[in-house]
Amino acid sequence: MDIPNDFKIKTKICLDDSYDLLEQALQEESPVSIRLNPSKHTAMPIAGYEKVKWCDTGYYLPERPSFTFDPLFHAGCYYVQEASSMFLEQAVKQYLTKPVVCLDLCAAPGGKSTHLQSILPVNSLLVSNEVIHSRAGVLKENLIKWGSPYTIVTCNDPKDIGKLTHLFDVIVADLPCSGEGMFRKDKKSRNEWSVDHVRMCAARQRRIIHDVWASLKPGGLLVYSTCTFNREENEENIRHFIEHYNAEILPVSVEANWNICPAIDESFPMYRFYPHRIKGEGFSFALLKKPDAQCKIQSNRLKGVKGMSTVQNPTHYAKRFVQGSIFNMIRLFNISNIQLFTIRYGIHAIPAVSYDTYLLLSHHLRVLYAGILVGEMNGNEVHPSPALALSACLRNDAFPAVEMSLADSIRYLQKESLVLPGDVPRGFVVVKYRNTPLGFVKNIGTRANNLYPQEWKIRRKT
Repeated sequence: MDIPNDFKIKTKICLDDSYDLLEQALQEESPVSIRLNPSKHTAMPIAGYEKVKWCDTGYYLPERPSFTFDPLFHAGCYYVQEASSMFLEQAVKQYLTKPVVCLDLCAAPGGKSTHLQSILPVNSLLVSNEVIHSRAGVLKENLIKWGSPYTIVTCNDPKDIGKLTHLFDVIVADLPCSGEGMFRKDKKSRNEWSVDHVRMCAARQRRIIHDVWASLKPGGLLVYSTCTFNREENEENIRHFIEHYNAEILPVSVEANWNICPAIDESFPMYRFYPHRIKGEGFSFALLKKPDAQCKIQSNRLKGVKGMSTVQNPTHYAKRFVQGSIFNMIRLFNISNIQLFTIRYGIHAIPAVSYDTYLLLSHHLRVLYAGILVGEMNGNEVHPSPALALSACLRNDAFPAVEMSLADSIRYLQKESLVLPGDVPRGFVVVKYRNTPLGFVKNIGTRANNLYPQEWKIRRKT
């Protein structure tokens, strides 16, 4: 692997004698790690896998399998995520004990968002934002498959979000960067790297935080992370936030045997992951707290929300179109106090505790997805949504189900036709692999119509 010469010069200054060890590690194969979904992982064969030290559900795989042809991957039983970035778990568990409204600012493709859904306090709401629309679609898919109803996906510039004054208790900002920590995995980051590119990235990171800072509550927490090594995008930016926003930097407890390194030539706590010291890629992490200044917080965030075209009298509107079947099935969710609402021709469900925040966001931002899409109009009937089958809060007895072999499960994920056993009831049926839902079919007796989304299907052949 060719490493830019200017990168070598800059990084040697920071690492001194250990730079050669870093360069050697960058020439080695990247480790493969996954993080289990606590709501779905029971079907996963993980016995004997090495654990990620700072993540309770993180594991290293001995080799990289074909995730494309693993139905449990498509079912959201686990997420393929770089191990270093799982350190987010430590900050959340050490500082958050009550329900929060959390923003994952630069969320695609969904690694940190799915992780947050697993570790935030119960009844917390996660708003996952991605400014690039094509990437936001991937984010939405991954969050649907993870299965939590406490989710809203938006597609907005940080400036738009910054107008929502004092809304978020926590903002996670894993920011676009020069990607030095991903050199051995990403040839593009090596080819694009330059000293000027580093400066540009550092300036863009400061702008993004500036744009969104007002939306963080007084006393709220900001996670700042990058997958790069240089000081400009890490220590110097953190120093900027401390000086310009009077932010307090908070320590995160770590174990000595984790081999995580401190900040470079700074007295404040910051956490650096180097591939020659840990089993993972390059990563930098800091936790900031906004001052507890006396500020006038909006007393009525819903002021002016009336008249939205996408949300109408939610329960009545749902009843009018659903004609009983799906509406009655909503009552079979294994959580209480679900609020029904509609977005265009889709019927959604979200925990009632999160509904007011959804209304606010839908008034000010571009909301792509919220809660669980329960069903959609298809001609004169309502088809249950794939998100419903993949939801972690749907009762097991809500629909008839059929267990599939590995071969038939892959055929289903390739959106091929299926023939079900004769004793399977007609109508909408959940397809399962290892007792884990993959989606719906409509059994009409002679065959089963495959309702797996066209945009999700496996296009490769085994």
